[in-house]
Amino acid sequence: MGEFRMLRLGNQIRDEISMLIAKEQVKDPRVSTHLCVNRVEVARDLAYATVYVSSFLSDGQLKVGVDGLNSAAGFIQSSIAKKLTIRKFPKLTFVVDTGMKEGFYMVEKLNRLEKQEAEQNAKRESGEDSAE
Repeated sequence: MGEFRMLRLGNQIRDEISMLIAKEQVKDPRVSTHLCVNRVEVARDLAYATVYVSSFLSDGQLKVGVDGLNSAAGFIQSSIAKKLTIRKFPKLTFVVDTGMKEGFYMVEKLNRLEKQEAEQNAKRESGEDSAE
């Protein structure tokens, strides 16, 4: 399968899993509707797919949610395989993706630093103006 088709299949799988989670069709109580499927990487031979899941929930709750998704992987695979017409449906493995949360914290730190720098520049300018 070509690279573009693999990306498109990954996006389709991501969308379908997101819909199952949002509509609360995954009956495992550990799976929260606050879980977000970031991306799906499908192996070239369609044997496996890694699903990256993140959330702004605590790290413990995120891990519990991912464990619930791994438990319900068979149900999720069969539900999606009925909708998509591909010869072989990949075995899904769900993993924790902390990239979104880390990116948010990084932007927050940059904003704080920018604010501190602006305050220091304002103090310097007001100090220089009073000296003249």
